[in-house]
Amino acid sequence: MGSTWGNKLKISIFGESHGEGIGAVLDGLPPGIDIDLERIQHQLNRRAAKGNSLATPRKEGDQVEILSGIFNGKTTGAPLTGLIRNENTRSGDYSKTRDLMRPGHADFTSNIRYQGFQDYRGGGHFSGRLTAPVVFAGAIAREVLRVIKPEIIISSRIVSINGISDRVLPHWEDYMSLGKGFKNPAFPLYTPELEESMKNEIIAAMNDHDSVGGIIEGFVTGLEPGIGNPFFESIESRLASLLFSIPGVKGVTFGAGFDLTQKRGSQVNDPMVINSGKVETLTNNNGGINGGISNGMPLVFQVAMKPTPSIGKQQQTVNLAAMENASLEILGRHDPCIVTRAFPVVEAVTAICLTDFLI
Repeated sequence: MGSTWGNKLKISIFGESHGEGIGAVLDGLPPGIDIDLERIQHQLNRRAAKGNSLATPRKEGDQVEILSGIFNGKTTGAPLTGLIRNENTRSGDYSKTRDLMRPGHADFTSNIRYQGFQDYRGGGHFSGRLTAPVVFAGAIAREVLRVIKPEIIISSRIVSINGISDRVLPHWEDYMSLGKGFKNPAFPLYTPELEESMKNEIIAAMNDHDSVGGIIEGFVTGLEPGIGNPFFESIESRLASLLFSIPGVKGVTFGAGFDLTQKRGSQVNDPMVINSGKVETLTNNNGGINGGISNGMPLVFQVAMKPTPSIGKQQQTVNLAAMENASLEILGRHDPCIVTRAFPVVEAVTAICLTDFLI
């Protein structure tokens, strides 16, 4: 399986949704980095969305056990392994429907790819549950960045839920202040007044046994110019590969994205100026990247999340064992909208990507 990523910092994730546990191994970490386990756990708690009534009823403690790579609170330079045990599984929810392929899921494709030997319970290794070890790895990466590049701030915000959209930030300077915090960190919005209407969209879908999607915007400030490479090792290509690994992601754009196609070059070329001895751009349509390399402006990108495919509505599918048409109402515990839990994952993979470039 393609569960390893990285050049200088290699990340491997392991486990299945309803197995004994899930986790990650990080190889290539520099020695002597202080690791604050409370900060690590905070990131895991953000992803778990504890106390969030709009998230899945399945609640896991997500307490990480460090098995190797840390001694006396610092990295040793050896592979760092974190294990998160699964405690709240209900695998019986899936036994009666194991041959019914859930529409929108990887049930069919994983069955073909792995000849039926894959763990089908809760999606197995294909489940969004595997984003927990990704967040753990990203939290470790944040600890490294905190030491080697403390000026870097990684953050994100919800841009839209089912067509209800927050505004485009008018100036790149707005990201500098926004990175310092949101009115509600559990539902990060530039315009906090939109929170109720967005949540109502999720509740309406949930009451209708359905789901909704949305867009997350990630951004990084404090990134100096000159980081990255052209072509296959560009910031865009490396970061996009991680963003697309997040279950449910169906689109990634940088800067003004597809809106650039509707304008002329003179409107989107980001004029350059000298300000206090530094080169800056007046606008940031290119999202802080030119030629695959950072230009010193905020790194800005958007991630499109599809509606959660597990829904209670009756759907047409196939019974793969009988090779006949069938219908399915998905049982189990699922999120009506994964956007509200995915933004910490977006931040985590961003930290992993930047750490791989910078160590």
